[in-house]
Order: sequence, then C-alpha cells, then structure tokens
Amino acid sequence: MNPSDYGVLVAVLLGLGVLVAVAGWSSPAARRVCAPATVLLLLAAAIFAAAPDSVAVPSGSAKVVFVGLAGLLAVAGGGPLTALVFDLVDRRETPADSLALAGHVLRGGAWIGGLERAATFATLVTGWPEGLAIVLALKGLGRYPELRAAESGVRSGAAERFIIGTFVSVLWACGCAGVVVVTTVGSGIG
Repeated sequence: MNPSDYGVLVAVLLGLGVLVAVAGWSSPAARRVCAPATVLLLLAAAIFAAAPDSVAVPSGSAKVVFVGLAGLLAVAGGGPLTALVFDLVDRRETPADSLALAGHVLRGGAWIGGLERAATFATLVTGWPEGLAIVLALKGLGRYPELRAAESGVRSGAAERFIIGTFVSVLWACGCAGVVVVTTVGSGIG
C-alpha cells in the first residue's frame, strides 16, 4: 500500500468510529457493544497511522475532513465509553441508577464532557499541550462547589465519578488527537 492508501484507511476507520460511537448513545445495551467497538476502531486507526514510514493525508478540504472526523470521534466516542466505565465501576447498581445518581450531583456532565474532549483534542492537535492544563483547571474549579456540597452530606461518590469521568474522557480525546498528530507529523494540519 502507498502512503495515501494508509491515509484513506485511517480516515475510513475514524468515520466508522464516529458512526459506531453515535449508536452507543442510544441505550445501555448499545453502549456495552459500541464503546468497545469504538475503542477497537480507534486502535486500528492508530496502528495504521503509525505503522508505515509515512502516511499521506489529503491536503486542503480533505485534510479538514480528516481532522474533523477525529475531532467528532473524540467528542462522540468519549460519552459512551465513560458511561461504560461507570457501569463497570458501579456493577452492584443498575447502570441507569449509577448514571442517574452521577447526573443528579454533577448536572450537565455529558455536555461538559463533550466540551472537555473537544478542548483537549483541539489543544493537542494544534500543538499547544499546555492548554490541557487550562481545560482541566477550569473543569476542576467549576465543579469544586458541587463536589464540596455533595461530599458534605450523604456520601454520593461524586468526587470519584468526577475523577474517573475526567480521566476516561481526557485519555480518549488524547488518543483521538494522537492519531491526527502521528498521521500529520511533518505535514502540518492547516
């Protein structure tokens, strides 16, 4: 295969990942299948991005589509994956109860998580990893009053959910950004 074939293959894998990730938002049953499938698609994209000596990413608007697919995967794929991790952590509770409890204490978590993944992805792809510290600081400072209030009353596990959700979300976005960075090294993303 030539370098442009690898670029197309990575783009196709990212596109499939976006489709599977979106399907993972539909139900807990779909999440249990789609989240691991999305992880495998991202892993396959990373392997094909890193395996050859060079990968030719299309230029111009095709490059924007390539980076956009990875960004969409970062945002869309992180939600079902994070929810699946919460399901695994809270095995004794039904998945709906676990997410409902987290949603009650940490309102807007899906939106905040999506924005967090988008910002993480953007800072890494643009070559500004220091921005990740700003993203995490803003999230921590913004959630601090809710976490403090939740922990002062009944033990809700909100702080643990916050930490687990943040780590899963940020690591997922880093993986998606990593595929873009590895694929576009030397050619720039603009």
